[in-house]
Amino acid sequence: QLQFVESGGALVQPGGSLRLSCAASGFTLGGYAVGWFRQVPGKERERVACITSGFRTTNYADSVKGRFTISRNGAKNTVYLQMNSLKPGDTAVYFCARKQSYCSGSTTDFASWGQGTQVTVSS
Repeated sequence: QLQFVESGGALVQPGGSLRLSCAASGFTLGGYAVGWFRQVPGKERERVACITSGFRTTNYADSVKGRFTISRNGAKNTVYLQMNSLKPGDTAVYFCARKQSYCSGSTTDFASWGQGTQVTVSS
């Protein structure tokens, strides 16, 4: 089955940090852009970061810019999301997914969704 496996979610206090991992299963990351998304109950899935294949251009949602960093390791077939200065508003289930080459497009253009990993920011 072609999908991602997300991990690294936890309960963390405001101001804390987490690193999420997104391991590709059944395929290699080369040639794909990978996005991190998050979702809370009752709201649409929101893209928070994306990294392209090739030049590894990154982009971020305004709400996380300067706090989150997306990166990829081809040898480990894994994409990471380093999250710093976490806020209660970052609480969500975090998912990753892929699309061909570039980050442009909507959420529905992405595929190979994993089960997600829960991030809870609370004191």
